[in-house]
Amino acid sequence: MQKYVKIIRSYLCVYYGEETLAYYIRYMCKEDISQVNEIDREAFPTQWPPPDYRRELQNPLARLIVVCDDSHKAEEPEMEIPREDVSGLMSRIKRWWRQNRFFGHEPPQSSGQRIIGFASMWVMADEAHITNIAVRQSYQRQGIGELLLILTIDLATELKTNLVTLEVRVSNLPAQNLYSKHGFVQTGLRRGYYTDNREDALLMSTASITLAPFQAQFQELKRAHTRKYGEIAKSLTGTSSR
Repeated sequence: MQKYVKIIRSYLCVYYGEETLAYYIRYMCKEDISQVNEIDREAFPTQWPPPDYRRELQNPLARLIVVCDDSHKAEEPEMEIPREDVSGLMSRIKRWWRQNRFFGHEPPQSSGQRIIGFASMWVMADEAHITNIAVRQSYQRQGIGELLLILTIDLATELKTNLVTLEVRVSNLPAQNLYSKHGFVQTGLRRGYYTDNREDALLMSTASITLAPFQAQFQELKRAHTRKYGEIAKSLTGTSSR
C-alpha cells in the first residue's frame, strides 16, 4: 500500500497552555490493529460485523491513515506501534509536515505511541470511497476528525481520483454537516444499510475534485482549519496549504 503514494509522515507540535504535545500522521500498519479496533468499537459500538483491519491492510484498494499522540504511550505495553505517528490538534497549534523521507516498503519502527484517530478509504478507478473516520472520545472536538477528512481528500487528489464518496447514517447530523461543509452532497439513499438497526444511509459525493472551483473552496477550508487549529506548512501531498 505504501508504495503507491508520495505521502510522508507528518509532524505536529501542539502548544496547550504551558504543555507541548507532539503528534504524527502516518499510514496504518499491523501493529496498530488493536488500538484501531478499540477506537472503532468506541465510535461504532453497535456496528456488526466489525471491520477486519488486518484484511484491510492487505487490500490493494485500501488506504488507511492513523493519528498518534507522541506525548502518551499506548495503554497496552505489549503492543508495538510505529514511531512516526500522527497529527492531532488542540487549542493553539503549530504544525509542520516533513517531507525529508518518504514511506518505504518496510514498516516504521514501533515505540508505543497512542493512536487517537484513523481514516480509511478504498480507491477504485477514479473514485475514492471513504469507509471510516473515527477519533477517540477524549480527543474529539479538537479538529482531528475534520483534519482526517482533509487528509483523505488530499490523498484522493494525489492519487488522481475524480470523486470522493461515502455513506453516513441519516441520524448523524454532525457528520453530515461536516461533509456538506467540504463539498459533499447527497446523491442517493441506501435503505436498511446499517446491519445493527437497519438504519438508512445517505450516499454523499463531492463534485469532481480536479476542478478549479472545488480545489479553490477546499484550499480555503484548509486555511480556515489552519487558522483555528494551527499552521500547516505542507499538506500530505507536499504542497503548501497557504
